[in-house]
Amino acid sequence: MTQGQTTFDFPETLLRLGVASKTELRLTAPDFFDQSGAGSGFGDVTIGIKQQLGPAAGFDVSLVLSLSLPTGARAFSSHGYDPSVQLPWSRALSKNWTIAGMCSVYGLTENGRRNVTGETTFLFDRQLTSRWDAFAEYAGDFPEQGGPRHLLHFGTAYKIAPEQQLDFHVGVGLSAAAVDHFFGIGYSFRLQAFAQR
Repeated sequence: MTQGQTTFDFPETLLRLGVASKTELRLTAPDFFDQSGAGSGFGDVTIGIKQQLGPAAGFDVSLVLSLSLPTGARAFSSHGYDPSVQLPWSRALSKNWTIAGMCSVYGLTENGRRNVTGETTFLFDRQLTSRWDAFAEYAGDFPEQGGPRHLLHFGTAYKIAPEQQLDFHVGVGLSAAAVDHFFGIGYSFRLQAFAQR
């Protein structure tokens, strides 16, 4: 929720297809949005590729290149071709503790103009049991135009089966330009298309 507006979006679907041992193709299906004062409709679709670069010096590092396509409804599409570069990383501190984060640059289209935005995230993850973990994360967006958006984000995930997971997360904005608060629930699953060797 931000500036008196409430937005619902779902299902936040990411499809991943492994094409090599360290490479995957990615398709982010458009979310359906329902926003007070703006109506409802689908957002844009995003295509991309992820290449694992690590492990290196104890860090798992990857490179993700994506392109958002203007396929959404008028009220929810950026109406532009928006590229992004992400560099996610993680490192195990112990059997139960992991630190992770991501450095990203987004070429967002806003009101017909490019608004390049840098983003930094940093999180701690704690493995509570063999199937249950929880995390605390800081995220900061730094756009060329507009004020910075600082967030605190907390969540937990539980593996109900080896290939299925439930999760819940909440967040709160720490700056005037950020959303006031948000929450979400999710269910994810994995389909094995080819037998593992």
